[in-house]
Amino acid sequence: MNLSYWEIKSWLTNIDYTIVGSGIVGLSCALQLKQRFPKANILVLEKGILPQGASTKNAGFTCFGSLSEIIDDLNTHSEQEVIDLVKKRVSGLKLLRHTLGDTNINYQQFGGYELFTEADSKLFQDCISKKKAINKLLKPVFNNDVFSLKQNVFNFKNIKEQYIFNQFEGQIDTGKMMESLLQKALLKGIKILNNITVKEYSEDTNSVKIKTNLFEFSTSKLLIATNGFASQLLDEHVKPARAQVLITKPIKNLQIKGTFHLDKGYYYFRNIDDRILFGGGRNLDFKAEETTELKQTELIQNKLEALLKTTILPEISFEVDYRWSGIMGVGNQKKAIVKQLSNHMFCGVRLGGMGVAIGSLIGKELADLI
Repeated sequence: MNLSYWEIKSWLTNIDYTIVGSGIVGLSCALQLKQRFPKANILVLEKGILPQGASTKNAGFTCFGSLSEIIDDLNTHSEQEVIDLVKKRVSGLKLLRHTLGDTNINYQQFGGYELFTEADSKLFQDCISKKKAINKLLKPVFNNDVFSLKQNVFNFKNIKEQYIFNQFEGQIDTGKMMESLLQKALLKGIKILNNITVKEYSEDTNSVKIKTNLFEFSTSKLLIATNGFASQLLDEHVKPARAQVLITKPIKNLQIKGTFHLDKGYYYFRNIDDRILFGGGRNLDFKAEETTELKQTELIQNKLEALLKTTILPEISFEVDYRWSGIMGVGNQKKAIVKQLSNHMFCGVRLGGMGVAIGSLIGKELADLI
């Protein structure tokens, strides 16, 4: 790329901190660094026109785990580890709301519902039998019971007549959230360059040399916050996990309110702007969805449409307006990877599908490693 003296001088010289990834983690990290080091020259590199992974593509759930998910986690984690996971998600959501303000992200706490199909009778009974114990386990975090039973007031079909209700779950407008984060970063003097892909980097005594698709430069510290794309730059154990989503055209008098989980959380939906946003189905073909390709598959899209017709909107005609995919970062543990990699390199990745909940906190923890 043929850069001018001014471009090199203003954007690519004397960079103190370079952050790769302008999603929730990357921008939260940049803001925390700017707060701690007001005179620091901070540059954020983003390979997409907008944040490429999941930060602008998620469903906007402010959730910390459905009852069935928490029960499942207790099979592979200790009680204290599960409590710590939930605490971290709650703290992360508080930080996000405090940083941006509820109005700017359109935060609403309508509660969350877990639905169970007739085929999930055993799981449903297991959840009911353990609901009291899980409420007791989480009471120190919320000072109240989290989960209760509610009747099928939204008239979904082919499900159990009771939902498991989570009074603390909420929702946000994902676009407004990222818009607010980007504006806040720019107002603080943080530089953001889009359509820049980091190809390689090398560390020397005092800095890290970075080669991108358009230019090369040096930075004092390099922080990687690319989550689902982490394996393209790091040796850490992070698998990409694609989440496919669709959204309907507006539906008149759509009475559905809240956030909804189905089939152990592998499907999720909500009302946004009188449309149904519906995503999931990764469990239909886990291996195929371990990809960084932002595409859709007939298998999953057809299943989403079928569930809309048979379960969510059984007596309402609808049309699909948009379809998209986001890339999450998962691994064999639910704990995110936040660590120093070498003298001048750090990473905050593998958010396990909980980016909205913990992204702000992981960004802060990443900055605090400096």
